Amino acid sequence: MDKPSRRNVLKAGGALGALGALSATTPAYAWTWSPKGSVAGTGVGADPRWVWDAEADPLVASLLDRGDVPLVNRLLRNWTKNGQPLPDGLPADLRAFMEDARRLPAWTDHGKLATSFRFTEKRGLYLGVLYGMASGMMSTVIPREARAVYYSQGGADMKDRITKTAKLGYDIMTRNAFAPDGEMIVTCVKTRLVHAAVRHLLPQSPYWPPVADEEIPISQADMMVTWHSLGTTVMQKMLDWRVPIPSSESTDFLHSWQLTAHMLGIRDEYIPASWAQANSQAEQVLTPILAPTPEGIKLADILLNLGAEVDGAILSKPILGAFTRYVLGDQIAGWLKIPREPVWDSLLRLSWRPFIAIREGLLNLPLAPETYWLFDEFLRKATLLFLSEAQPIRIEIPETNRPS
Repeated sequence: MDKPSRRNVLKAGGALGALGALSATTPAYAWTWSPKGSVAGTGVGADPRWVWDAEADPLVASLLDRGDVPLVNRLLRNWTKNGQPLPDGLPADLRAFMEDARRLPAWTDHGKLATSFRFTEKRGLYLGVLYGMASGMMSTVIPREARAVYYSQGGADMKDRITKTAKLGYDIMTRNAFAPDGEMIVTCVKTRLVHAAVRHLLPQSPYWPPVADEEIPISQADMMVTWHSLGTTVMQKMLDWRVPIPSSESTDFLHSWQLTAHMLGIRDEYIPASWAQANSQAEQVLTPILAPTPEGIKLADILLNLGAEVDGAILSKPILGAFTRYVLGDQIAGWLKIPREPVWDSLLRLSWRPFIAIREGLLNLPLAPETYWLFDEFLRKATLLFLSEAQPIRIEIPETNRPS
């Protein structure tokens, strides 16, 4: 029997039909994570590989088909703050969707968000390193993500694509991320529209379908895989580095990522309610699927060469490669054809944890966290400035796939 497709799912009666078909034909790969472990605490238990975005997908497909995307992108360029009214002139169906999509869920806890920022304030340096060297490089060994990025419009200009991804990572680390004067909600809603566009466009590419193992990209499972490569992986690595993290800060940092998942359109029944549940889900959906692909190897090389504009990659590429090996391990570094760097590999292996221990000791000094935050914030803004080439960062709905 052929694997379930979105078209066949609809014929079979929706997500539950897909779950039944999948369970009957491929029990070894059946979805087993229980929605009881989610922030919703309940759910139908549908396999997220056969669930997409029922609200955004038909809407954005319609915008593309009727030629409204250029107008929408132009109108949304100056919509940047969470509390800012939507611009006049948007199509009525899009406006209705966005007004609903921008609302925080009832389970939002602003007290937890404040504690999450205090965690970020103290550990911003580690977070920056991990979002780049763990999450960013891990994305190149997530086969479906690597292929979707490479063959979509973003693959044609990876620096621009990385800039937009970095903006999400930057926005979640700000004091006012989800507040009216912050930008995280806007970034999530715009990213949700982009994902819907890619779902519509990528199956039309002459290049993606022959290499893809799915008919429609960016399923709810794909999104959770990416989510785990960010929040879950970052927390796992910091614990591995023995960064002392109070339980309240750990829990509240998770809350900021739970909200991010919801605002990106992930169903609440798939969002883990605790780190234990996150680790359990990641063991099923992330760890087993990591593998090299030709597209991922090319993307990794592009990432490692980003510093070439600054130093001709004389130092930046070896350092970035060594950090990747240190953070993700020899196997992934080997998959990505990253050469060993005897000097930098040894330096990181011998010095990184002692550096963390010293820095954590200094963080206990009066005013030290604020001082470190200013330094870390300068580095993050400088990185965004370099990536964006000092131009406004605009997350816009694509109209085409990668042209070649």
